[in-house]
Amino acid sequence: MKVLGIETSTLVGGVALLDDETLVAEHTLNVALTHSERLLSAIDQLLAAARWRLGELDGVAVAVGPGSFTGLRIGLATAKGLAFATGTPLAGVPTLDALARTLPFARHPVCPILDAKKGEVYASLYRTDRGEAERLWGYLAVSPEELCGRLKGLDGPVIFLGDGVAAYRALLETALGAAALFAPPGSRAPSAAAVAELGLRALRAGQATAPAALVPLYIRPSEAELARARRHAGPLH
Repeated sequence: MKVLGIETSTLVGGVALLDDETLVAEHTLNVALTHSERLLSAIDQLLAAARWRLGELDGVAVAVGPGSFTGLRIGLATAKGLAFATGTPLAGVPTLDALARTLPFARHPVCPILDAKKGEVYASLYRTDRGEAERLWGYLAVSPEELCGRLKGLDGPVIFLGDGVAAYRALLETALGAAALFAPPGSRAPSAAAVAELGLRALRAGQATAPAALVPLYIRPSEAELARARRHAGPLH
């Protein structure tokens, strides 16, 4: 089964091609400099390098968030367009699930954190010691202080990964001490290959989503939604 994975949740995004259990090709791109045309160009280049045609794809998998609102919109619009144009089945993959998947067989709980700006992180908690990423919490948008408060109730270390590490490593180390462990830099960004793998599993399980029904997993309201809410609330008296 040939699957294209698209990951644009953070500044470091990418695309990947998976043929069943084999990673055929992966390309990393800087989403800060990327709009939909450049993403399509990266996909075209990857398909050409693998000598695949777009019509050969059996599935498209895309990270649905949480993450950068702009990046998610670009990724989802591209994935939906490809799926709609070719009739290829589409699967959405939560970004935090894909991040946790990059650390299989970890001895300690894995906590992916993404910088949500405004003094918050997107986070969840997983156990991966059996090779699979078993989610233990829901998807959260919380302050790093609140996250540390939740983690202090655990018995033992926690492994952090994701772009939130760069922003809040000092705070995590201060709050948790030796219990705060950190994945190596190469494992801290969401992986398009992991998105493709989890998407492949979803498609094999019959969990494809119609393009019109696939929506971003924002966790918290976007600026546009907040602005609409303020307008509808009207002036205070």
